[in-house]
Amino acid sequence: MGSGIVRAISWVVAFLVGAFYGTAATVGHAFRLGFVPVGLILAVIGCAALLVALRTLTQDRINAIAGGLGIIAATFVFSQVGPGGSAIVAAATPDTEWIAIAWTFAGPILLAVVAFWPDVSVRADAAEES
Repeated sequence: MGSGIVRAISWVVAFLVGAFYGTAATVGHAFRLGFVPVGLILAVIGCAALLVALRTLTQDRINAIAGGLGIIAATFVFSQVGPGGSAIVAAATPDTEWIAIAWTFAGPILLAVVAFWPDVSVRADAAEES
């Protein structure tokens, strides 16, 4: 990417977009159709697609890290009980407790996998030059 200020702005934007995705995913992750956790599946797919897009389109790991931190921050903030005792995310029942636990770990795992995946495009270019 270009100058330092442009990179810093892109990191802030990536964090905000990640927070948006994380908010939507945190609110909707508990939706189920029968036993199938449709909300969790869509949340993981959407957040993974965002992080992969941030990593590949900008060719910068820090953008993917910023987006992942936005997802994690939104998950943390919107999972808390508010000052009046209300919560945005409904309490889990014994049947659905595993969905909330899976979503809690999904964000950090996606961040780690996408951000620290080896850059294979560099190796492919080096192999073509040989």
